[in-house]
Amino acid sequence: MKKTFRCIMTLLAGMVVLSSCATSPKGARVVDHFEKEKYLGKWYEIARFDFSFERNLNNTTAEYSLRPDGTINVKNKGFNYVTKKWQEANGKAKFRGDDTLAALEVSFFGPFYAAYNVIALDADYQYALVVGGNLKYLWILSRTTTIPDAIRTNYLMIAQSLGYDVTKLIWVEHNQ
Repeated sequence: MKKTFRCIMTLLAGMVVLSSCATSPKGARVVDHFEKEKYLGKWYEIARFDFSFERNLNNTTAEYSLRPDGTINVKNKGFNYVTKKWQEANGKAKFRGDDTLAALEVSFFGPFYAAYNVIALDADYQYALVVGGNLKYLWILSRTTTIPDAIRTNYLMIAQSLGYDVTKLIWVEHNQ
């Protein structure tokens, strides 16, 4: 199972990199004055666009920790409600430039990197709006399994203004 999961992740990473020539969607601005230490830790996925790696997953989380080389360790986890099994993927993230700009690249396998852009973040680092390199990838994250309505509304408006079809969001269950 782990080997199949890794093969799927490698294929997905390659497809993401090849399909994403831009580093962020047109008009998207990454958070500046970003403090990576505050961003580290566990995040719950509140909503996302469907794509092959996370298909059929709920209870999805991402955990970020600092690696000795200054890059960021990424641990994604979710419960596959079809197979009734937990799935996990480990990768690393690195900044595309200055580490005070929330413009990163994430890799789960080999030399394949995909854009990871934090475009909205509250002052206390409790809620984040993250996009990939194009309009196919969007996540709303929270430090808890819920998000206040005002934050949700604001993040949806930001996403819509950039051209995202927010009616396609999957609202993630956290029941495990």
